[in-house]
Amino acid sequence: MSAPYWTPAVKPGLIPLHPLTFGALLGKPFAALRHNPKVLFGFAIVIQLVIAVITLVVVGGVAIATFTRIESLSPSSPDFYPIMWGTVAINTIVVLAMSLLSVAFTAVMQGVVAADIGYAALGEKPKLGRLWRLMRPAFWRLVGWSLLQGLAAIVLILVVGGIIALGVMAGVGGSAEGVGLTVVIGILVVLAAIPLWVWLSTKLLLVPSILVLERARLRTALVRSWRLTRRRFWNTFGVMFLISIIMSTAVGIVSMPLSLLGSLFVPVIAPTGPNEVSEVVLLFIAGVAPQLLVYVLQAVAIVVQCAAAAFIYLDCRMRYEGLDHSLITYLERRDLGVSPEDLGDPFAVDPATAVSSAPPPTPTPTYASPPVGWAQYPNGQYPAQQYPYPPAQAPAPQTPTTQAPPSQPPAAPQPFQAPPTQAPPPPPPPGPGGA
Repeated sequence: MSAPYWTPAVKPGLIPLHPLTFGALLGKPFAALRHNPKVLFGFAIVIQLVIAVITLVVVGGVAIATFTRIESLSPSSPDFYPIMWGTVAINTIVVLAMSLLSVAFTAVMQGVVAADIGYAALGEKPKLGRLWRLMRPAFWRLVGWSLLQGLAAIVLILVVGGIIALGVMAGVGGSAEGVGLTVVIGILVVLAAIPLWVWLSTKLLLVPSILVLERARLRTALVRSWRLTRRRFWNTFGVMFLISIIMSTAVGIVSMPLSLLGSLFVPVIAPTGPNEVSEVVLLFIAGVAPQLLVYVLQAVAIVVQCAAAAFIYLDCRMRYEGLDHSLITYLERRDLGVSPEDLGDPFAVDPATAVSSAPPPTPTPTYASPPVGWAQYPNGQYPAQQYPYPPAQAPAPQTPTTQAPPSQPPAAPQPFQAPPTQAPPPPPPPGPGGA
């Protein structure tokens, strides 16, 4: 069947298909929860609770088993210190293993949210299985990126801690001025490390979205995120900073009253003192219930932050690479009935329009014909800095010129003459039988 000659305009999805404003970048991540709550909100909460329960059971069980062994030994025993250091090493390994599990969870959430936002831009609401199929090829790259972030944080902490430790060791046994100088140097090193971490994390914020939607390698994703955030650093940082403040404030507002409320229930549940039943109830009310709600809010915060990064990725590509035109073309062809195999990938990068190592060009006006008032510029050399139109200019003053007297005097006006009147035509002759 042939395609129709006219189709209605494409309906935008979760976001309008044009570069987004700061307010849209700040509000759309929260709207993403309402767009597909079963996948984003439900999946995030379930995974967060599963990770929390596994971590609590494994870490708590290993800690109880190992430290109970230490309590059975006397400090004077020759086996006390080897067992103590072995206990510390075992618990450290377990905590690191659970941290890797949490890193894998974060990677999965980043990939699922990026895939969902990509479909939402096309007006679709996919299920979790479809999102997983899109995210699965990039899963190990996402895990590698999360591990790389964790390794960078550990290296940065070790470097800062090493500098502070060297300063403290140099100041031990010295004068008070030396100790004070060591403290000042440590504070300056910490203050210098904070903006460095913020700068790097902001410039590389788009890596998960690039890994999932563009199916890029990790190195390519790092380079593209660095280039796409060029001239968009403060906008990106502002959006993520405000979202972090909003979510952390929400967590604090909810957790503090619950903790106070749990402490108020102590005299109500156990007025004569705690017993076995009351201790279990108090533990649940004062500890477990607030922590469960905090986990729910943390899951929401992770989803909102990942969605904000995905929206910033779409905005940067629409500004620098014309992704909005590619998405509109994709939707128009889809509405015309083109098969999915022939539609292609709407987020594929066109090498002709992809950002390069050079800064993005500043738009300059191009005109088919000179605008009004620009005739003063010869050979079409219009000033490019005046965009889109040059400022209004006052007309140049005209110098008075004397006109030569006419060679012949003007002709005298002719008097008005009325047009000649014509006599009416004679009546037609009477026909046969007429009077």
